[in-house]
Parts: sequence; C-alpha cells; structure tokens
Amino acid sequence: MLNKTIIAALAALFAFGQGSMASDTHQSEPQAIHLSAQVEHTSASAVEEADTVHADTHAEGTEHASVSPKPYILFRIPVGFGEGLPVTNSMVTGWVISIFLIIALRIAIGKADIIPNRGQAVVESIVGSLRDLYEGIVGKQMIGRTFPLLIALFVFILTQNWSGLLPGVGSFGIVEQTAHGAHLKYFFRPANTDLSMTLGLAIVHFVAWLYFVLRFVGPRHLVFDLFGNKADKKEVPALVYYPLFGVFLMVGCIEVFSIVLRVASLSVRLYGNCFGGESLLTNISGMFAWILPVPFMFLETLIGLVQALVFSLLVAVYIGLICNKDEEHEAGHAH
Repeated sequence: MLNKTIIAALAALFAFGQGSMASDTHQSEPQAIHLSAQVEHTSASAVEEADTVHADTHAEGTEHASVSPKPYILFRIPVGFGEGLPVTNSMVTGWVISIFLIIALRIAIGKADIIPNRGQAVVESIVGSLRDLYEGIVGKQMIGRTFPLLIALFVFILTQNWSGLLPGVGSFGIVEQTAHGAHLKYFFRPANTDLSMTLGLAIVHFVAWLYFVLRFVGPRHLVFDLFGNKADKKEVPALVYYPLFGVFLMVGCIEVFSIVLRVASLSVRLYGNCFGGESLLTNISGMFAWILPVPFMFLETLIGLVQALVFSLLVAVYIGLICNKDEEHEAGHAH
C-alpha cells in the first residue's frame, strides 16, 4: 500500500513538472524573440556607428592629405579702411625666395671683372644661352629691349616652382581646430600655386607686350597686322581682293579675342601644373614618407624647369609675332 502511494505521488509530481516545463517553455519563447530583436538592433546600431566613424576618419584623413586651392591669410596690413590688405603664405614665400635669390646672385657674381670668376662664369654662361634662345624668336633688334623681361620671368618662375621642394615649405605653421579636427595652417607655400600670382605674371606679360608693340612697331602697323588685307592687289583679281577685307576683319576679331585670352591661358596653365605638383607630393608623402617621394621630386624639378621655359618662350613668341616681321622680310629679300 505504501509503495503504491509513493509511486502515485511520484507520478503526480512528474506530471506537474512536465506541465510546468511546458508552461515555462511557452512563456520564454516571446522573451527569447524579444531578446534576439534587441541584439540585432544593437548590432545594426554598432555597425552604423562604426561606418560613421570610419567615414569621418576617412574624410579627416582626406582633408589632411589634400591641399587647399586657396592660400592661407597669415595676417592683414591695416590701410585705414576695410579689413586691411591680406598677406598670404604664398606671398611670404615669394618675398623670401626673391630676397634669397638676389643675395645669392650678388654673392656668386661679386664684382664683375673682365676675367670672370667661377660664379660669374656660371651665371654668364646660363644667361648667354638663354639670350641666344630668345634672340631667335624676338629678333636681333628686340632682344636687347625684351631680354630683361624674359630672363626675369624665367628666373622668377623657376625659383618659385622649385621652392615647393625646399624643406619647411608646407610643413610647419599654426595648428587650427576645425570641424574635422586639427588642421595645419602652414606659413610657406609655393607662390605659383596661388592663382593670383600667376594671373599677376600674365598681366605683366600683357602690359609689356602692349608697350613693346606700340613703342617699337606703332599702332598703325598693329591695326594693319590684325585687320589689314594682306593680299597683293597686283596679283589678286579685284573680285577676290575686295571681299577679302571682310574676311580679314573677322579674322582680326578672332585674333583680338585670342590675344586677350592669353592672360587666362598663361595663368591657368602655370597654376594648374604647380598646384597639381604640390598636391601630388603632399599625397605621396602622406602615404609613404620615405624613398617613394624621391622620384616624384625629380619629376617636379623637371616640370618646374619646363613650365618656366614655356611661359617665357610664349611671351617671346607673342612679342616676336609682330615685332620680328621686319627682319623676316629682310631675310626673305636677302635670299
């Protein structure tokens, strides 16, 4: 009897336990589903936050690696009205390099002698080679008048292009806090990476071109060269000769537009090459600080020389197109 009672009690307890476990299982399923949803939501939020942090870090790294297309204003000179004249890092670099160049040339040449010393001989050989190069473009009559301008443009542009390779240029300055973190506002920047500088050089070329043409050729010859009928009336029939006036007038208008456009083409070409070179060196140096930037530095050295030659040669060509025609006619008659 006792055994039957114990067995019945155990059977009732087992049945109660099975019912409780089933009830707990049914009640825990919604809780498990809710907990799983919370885990998935938390994981998604963590992934989005990580992506946002990665994007901000990438943007910050990109900003640090990139070069600003505009120069930084270091300070302003008060003039009595407005905010004052801004002095940028590219202006400071241009002043420093120009002063250094003048001092270096004076030390290298010293006192000019009939028998030149080593420094004077080097400078005279370079200047003589450039003079011979420009003389073939502007002519013998104009080389003495235009050579100071051409050699000044060449030397100034060359030294400013190469200034970006000097230690310290674009590498130290004032650290400013921006929305993306700390940003270096550096003191020195190559002058030709500022569009204002290259535009100023192009305007100097245009004013000099007008002076040489009007002073040594004259406005009458200039107008005829742009709009005049170049056909020979004796060799061309009248039916063809007179309509050519309208043709040459339209060609002259196009030529005037191209002359004015030279200011933009010269300035943008020089600025684009110099700014692109600075951006290239900044990005390469940011990725690999050692060894890899060296070939690109040699490339920028070559590009700086080529751009200085191109700018000065184009100025010589523009002057020689009008001022060198008399010598071409004389050479033609001599043959």
